[in-house]
Amino acid sequence: MIKGIIYIILSGMAFFVINFFVKLLGNPENELIPHLQKYPAHELVFFRSLVSFVISASIIKYRGLPLLGNNRRWLLLRGTAGMLALTIFFFTLHKLPLAIASTLQYLSPIFTVLIASRLFSEKVSKAQYFSSLIAFSGVIFIGFNGLTGGFDHQKLDLFWMSMGVLSAILSGIAYNAISKLKETEETINIVIYFPMLALPLTGIWCLFDFAFPRGIEWLILLTIGIFTQIAQVLMTRAFLSTNTAIVAPFQYIGAIYALLSGWFIFNEKLEMASIIGVCLVVFGVIFGTIFRAGKQRKKASKSVIELETEVLS
Repeated sequence: MIKGIIYIILSGMAFFVINFFVKLLGNPENELIPHLQKYPAHELVFFRSLVSFVISASIIKYRGLPLLGNNRRWLLLRGTAGMLALTIFFFTLHKLPLAIASTLQYLSPIFTVLIASRLFSEKVSKAQYFSSLIAFSGVIFIGFNGLTGGFDHQKLDLFWMSMGVLSAILSGIAYNAISKLKETEETINIVIYFPMLALPLTGIWCLFDFAFPRGIEWLILLTIGIFTQIAQVLMTRAFLSTNTAIVAPFQYIGAIYALLSGWFIFNEKLEMASIIGVCLVVFGVIFGTIFRAGKQRKKASKSVIELETEVLS
């Protein structure tokens, strides 16, 4: 369980790096790296997928694994849902403040746990629902700052906020598909389906709207691609290593990364509602983890006692 939690936290850090640079290339008027071009969201998905595909395909070839994996139906579902979720999310990063876009995306753990409880009959306790509700309330508080006009330099758009929720639902589907593939697939086979599906779609799209990279922009695009590979591998291992309901709430921590970077770098104000939200997110995650760990220890102790009783009898 601990290993899965570590994986998902590190994955969240890697995703933060990706989202930060995507935001940077979608808003070139920033002062951090001046004179950048503005890149359309689909082109960023294309470059991200290109680097990830090259790395994944090289590893698969080196290890002698089948390129298309075994359970192709679920691999296709994971790749399609993940591709659509990411593309929509990149658009929301361009259209909404970083904290708001990330807040909406981090609704995905709620949908992940709910879908898992229905699709795979994973047992989700009342305490886990309660901890998710606390964390979800924190996300709402974080977003409340923007909804009440705290982000006065960037107007909120109801359509793109709705698309952000759709991205979170699709992410929940993708994460559950990963859990379904635990027994049949290698991590790298699960990872490669995303860029393998995204490349042709975004490649065609780039024919109609493309900004040719120059200078440091090549390095930024390469960084996005490399951190994509790191984030995808870590996230996939997190969901393969333990129960979905355990690791999913830890994705909320990424909302805190986005909030702080939005405040310090993109001048998105941090007000009391957002501070309360950060506290609720952290408390919800810690509460859910402590409860789950305690429950598993009791279950393990009970199993040991039952086994000893059988041996003695």
